[in-house]
Amino acid sequence: MTNSFDFDLFVIGAGSGGVRTARVAASQGKRVAIAEVSDLGGTCVNVGCVPKKLFVYASQFPEIFHASEGYGWNHTNQATFNWNTLRDNKSNEIARLNAIYQKLLNDSGATIIQGRAKIEAPQRISINGQQYSAKRILIATGGWPHIPDIPGKELAVSSNEIFSLPELPKRAVIVGGGYIAVEFAGILNGLGVETHLIYRGNQLLKSFDRDCCAKVTEGMIKKGVKVTLDTNVSSITKCQQQLNINLDSGSSITVDMVLYATGRQANTEGLGLENTKVTLNDRKAIMVDENYCTSEPSIYAIGDVIDRVQLTPVAIKQAMALINHLYQDSKTKVDYTNIPTAVFSQPELATVGLTELQAKQQYTDIAVYRSDFKPMFDTLGQGSDRIFMKMIVNKTNDRVIGCHMVGHHAAEIIQGVAIAIKAGATKSHFDSTIGIHPSTAEEFVMLK
Repeated sequence: MTNSFDFDLFVIGAGSGGVRTARVAASQGKRVAIAEVSDLGGTCVNVGCVPKKLFVYASQFPEIFHASEGYGWNHTNQATFNWNTLRDNKSNEIARLNAIYQKLLNDSGATIIQGRAKIEAPQRISINGQQYSAKRILIATGGWPHIPDIPGKELAVSSNEIFSLPELPKRAVIVGGGYIAVEFAGILNGLGVETHLIYRGNQLLKSFDRDCCAKVTEGMIKKGVKVTLDTNVSSITKCQQQLNINLDSGSSITVDMVLYATGRQANTEGLGLENTKVTLNDRKAIMVDENYCTSEPSIYAIGDVIDRVQLTPVAIKQAMALINHLYQDSKTKVDYTNIPTAVFSQPELATVGLTELQAKQQYTDIAVYRSDFKPMFDTLGQGSDRIFMKMIVNKTNDRVIGCHMVGHHAAEIIQGVAIAIKAGATKSHFDSTIGIHPSTAEEFVMLK
């Protein structure tokens, strides 16, 4: 019966989740095809995690150069920045990663098809005028930047285009208050761009711990980002080579570029879902059950397109859980609790577990430990950065239920802390652990 189809599994979307599913299934002897309309690797590799982190590194060098003077380094020539060099070196690195993804898929035996896939029926797909049949279809098309429908929206760029600008603007407005917005505010500001961040709400990073959000905002402002809250953009107009950002307050800002970072929506347009029983939620994300099966029994979906937790490692976990479900009769499920995450803002934020507000809503008796100090690096470097750490404990059983950090190396430190929390560590376990001195991380075992 299986051989009546061209493929056992047809994957639409070659991002992290789609590639992992395709190559693992193919390596197990399944006949697999994977279709991609753009470059292999999806958002993360091409216009997300990877280029963003490279740009974060680039934007941190001015502070490092300044700090080096306190450590005895003398700069006889002023450092200069070349946007084209960064942009092109980034593109070369991404091309290298694209080639790695292609080799992984080829080596697994999967068939790569370049083009936009459309589902014509529950077990039939068309690409470039060619029809294919598949026993199962997996949708892993990720997300797509969303720009609100305001006058002049066509004058703005999204996080897709920001990595390949022909030139770096001198002045820029970023609209949004989530992690993408604050990350690019830090990047542009660090690269010497006069940077304005405008958000309609009263708090940046509102889904994170409030104390941490305040510390990030304070740190960004100290570094030079001009933050405006409780403000909406009413329109964007062009005047010669410049853009006017018109605000609902009646004022305007003149800049060279507007970046809209107001979230990403599930990339479901044009997939042909109307030809199936697949259902969407109010955010146009695909509805799935615990095994990632849609309302159409032959069609599955994973990753950002199902709008659960929009993180690359989560998509990869979902891919492995799906493979186990389809081909290994395993009951493996993805555990969505205590997922560590980081915002590569400047200052950096990383977190695992519950925020203080969430903890108060779920537990009757909690203890909160905080520490705020100047990092050792800045004692001679004469920087203005601070380290903020926060631990939340369920007093009933002494379990640590949340750890949060703002400052240098937050992501690297919280990754290790996440293992402890996942394993059920108590405050007593942290207290009895000997710290590594001198280090920032040791503060987590010294909180009182």
